[in-house]
Amino acid sequence: MKLTSALAIYFLFWVMSAFFVLPFGVRTHDEEKVDVVPGQVTSAPVNFNPRQVAIRATWVSLALFALYYVNYVQGWLTLEDIDVTRYIF
Repeated sequence: MKLTSALAIYFLFWVMSAFFVLPFGVRTHDEEKVDVVPGQVTSAPVNFNPRQVAIRATWVSLALFALYYVNYVQGWLTLEDIDVTRYIF
């Protein structure tokens, strides 16, 4: 696998992981007993920290990419293993 391919796949894992970890640890105004700014949605987060989301996404994406790369090298699961057309036709 080329380095550019590995970086592109890692980036895809990172973006997917960022969306996955985004809601964890976020609390609303009702949960924190904080007054809502007029015009603000009550479900808006009080303590959103993009740095924490990036750190969590990095760790999750590293684990997912490690699993992907080991599978790529070892060949545990291949396209032939998940080809459903061979069962249909």
